Amino acid sequence: MRKPIERRALLLCQAGTESKPAAKSRKQSLSRQILTALGLSAALTCLPVATAMAQGSIAGDAKPAVISFMASEVLLLDVEKVGDRLVAVGSRGHIVYSDDQGLTWIQAPVPTRQLLTAVHFVDEKNGWAVGHDSLILHTADAGETWEQQYRDPALEESRDEQEGGLLERPLMDVWFRDVNTGFAAGAYGLFLRTDDGGKTWEDMTFDVDNENGYHYNAITEVADTGLFMVGELGTMYRSPDYGDTWETLTDLPYDGSFFGATGTGEAGVVLAWGLRGNMFRSEDFGDTWEQVSLNTPNNGPLESTLSSGSLSEDGQIVVVGIGGVVLTSDDRGRTFNVAIRSDRVALSTGIFLEDGSVLLIGQRGAVKAGENGLTAAP
Repeated sequence: MRKPIERRALLLCQAGTESKPAAKSRKQSLSRQILTALGLSAALTCLPVATAMAQGSIAGDAKPAVISFMASEVLLLDVEKVGDRLVAVGSRGHIVYSDDQGLTWIQAPVPTRQLLTAVHFVDEKNGWAVGHDSLILHTADAGETWEQQYRDPALEESRDEQEGGLLERPLMDVWFRDVNTGFAAGAYGLFLRTDDGGKTWEDMTFDVDNENGYHYNAITEVADTGLFMVGELGTMYRSPDYGDTWETLTDLPYDGSFFGATGTGEAGVVLAWGLRGNMFRSEDFGDTWEQVSLNTPNNGPLESTLSSGSLSEDGQIVVVGIGGVVLTSDDRGRTFNVAIRSDRVALSTGIFLEDGSVLLIGQRGAVKAGENGLTAAP
């Protein structure tokens, strides 16, 4: 059992390093902390960060994203396949899409300049993106246009200047089980649900047993089993009814934060990963875990923080991380090939493409590479 700590936060001072929780860290930029941990910030050491008010997170009319020819070449955090299209989201409200396997990109008009952290499509038309200010965007035309469905209601409230800034509550992931019912999760245990396609969102934060308000970082589907969610300080949650109810797991494989998870396409099998190259695999929906051995090309243990990844339709898995790390598996996550790109650019996620290449998403936007993540794309 962990000793309860009121609203404790994760303060990441250097990539792969956790410091003791501090009350003041609750008013620092959570997403800056996370990006720093993943090597996606310009600086990898702790910097003084202004409160949410100083960052422009307090109300005021939202401004649309600036259209830029460089939108696909700056920080992107997530990407999703939509039929034959790719849709990626990232900094400054940038959403870009490609209809030629990532060779060229078009920027979509978006009604925000906030950092977008994740995107999910439930069919070939309807998708949702989430990010800062508890922001939720929706598209009904495969990512070509977007509308705002939700943002933190506290931003609309009048506030006394003496009160200081609001706690920043970014959403970190989103998942829909059909066109009507979906879930968005993020900072301080924030958990939202919709049953009308996002027209209205209900705050279900207190329906998940997370009394300390640990951050949720990723939600994934486990084939024929349910949903799995991971987060701060090694926390794990599972839902056999695909989001209606959640169980907080207590027998955890380690106490470092998890930044990503994926099913493997097999019933009950899930992978989870996070700080310092730690990756674990469960074949019983989280009841028991085995550590996945990850060694660098020089046969030393991988110690880089792992960010996110994805499962392809044919069962291949790619996971990426800081320092240009690319992990690929063709045996459903039992073993991985570990590659380190020469540019050492921090990566946020990856996805296998139909032409056999891998699309890498990260600090320099979208980059195509060969199936091992190193060579030039075919």
